[in-house]
Amino acid sequence: MSAKMLFDRAVRNWPAKVLSLALAIILFVFHRMVTLEERFYSVPLNVENLNSMMPSGTYPRMVRVTLRGESHGIYSIMEDDIEIFVDMTEYTLPGIYRVPVQWRKKGTALGIDPLQINVDPSEIVFSLDNRMSRIVPVRANFRGQPESGFIMTSYSLAPNQIIIDGPAGLISTISELSTELIDLEGRQSNFIMTANILTPSPLLVIRGRGTTDFLGNINQVIPVRNIENFPITITGLRDLFSGDLEFDVGNIHIEGENQEEIESFEPPAGFLRVDASEISEPGMYILPILTGDTGSLSIIVDPSEVNIWIHHTE
Repeated sequence: MSAKMLFDRAVRNWPAKVLSLALAIILFVFHRMVTLEERFYSVPLNVENLNSMMPSGTYPRMVRVTLRGESHGIYSIMEDDIEIFVDMTEYTLPGIYRVPVQWRKKGTALGIDPLQINVDPSEIVFSLDNRMSRIVPVRANFRGQPESGFIMTSYSLAPNQIIIDGPAGLISTISELSTELIDLEGRQSNFIMTANILTPSPLLVIRGRGTTDFLGNINQVIPVRNIENFPITITGLRDLFSGDLEFDVGNIHIEGENQEEIESFEPPAGFLRVDASEISEPGMYILPILTGDTGSLSIIVDPSEVNIWIHHTE
């Protein structure tokens, strides 16, 4: 058979043959499409190239991803190998912008075919403001109380101030940040812990590790009681003498282990006294102020001594 005859036979009824071929291709593609499977999951949204801008309002932090392809292909893809992002390069002034959500493949997602990737939402509205930095103090935030009879006398934070970044309109309202709750309940001794520093808005960014080292000093409370202006008496003075005190009252400071015992203690008359039994001549003397029996209680007298003038009795 000659070449001409072969050509004539090949092109005979060519419209029908072309139509049949196109139909076969369509059926093949349709078959593949209806047999493809879908996989859904959510991934974090990356905001790239913000430069001197920062989001000043809330926006979705997660984006729903739909993968469509053959089962063995789409389920072999690691979730973090589909990166979802918005590119903020062209947005350089404060305002509200509608930004398309984009995606890129890497790692296990490369070379998978067929593969269709869809994201929801497909675009996100961003409110942008100028980026601002500020140094603010850190304040400890407490809950609970130490064990009865104990008190936290002091504490320290390291660092006690930090740098934060955020949109200008928000960061100008921030005067301090606080730690997470530090539990004092039932504590009887000094303690150290690392506490997270909290921000009132996810739009604020703390530079550094975002934590502070806390040292709390817990000491036992010593029960005390003060009795003021208690009379001071002169004892042991010889009959031929009389005495005058520079002041005739003193203050009593009482300490002990039991608050109830301290509160129930009532010093008797003559509890504060000066002993003049050793004085044999008129003159001015400095004598210690003595106390009566106090049992297990500790007593401090203020002042601890007094001037006394001794005269002959007329």
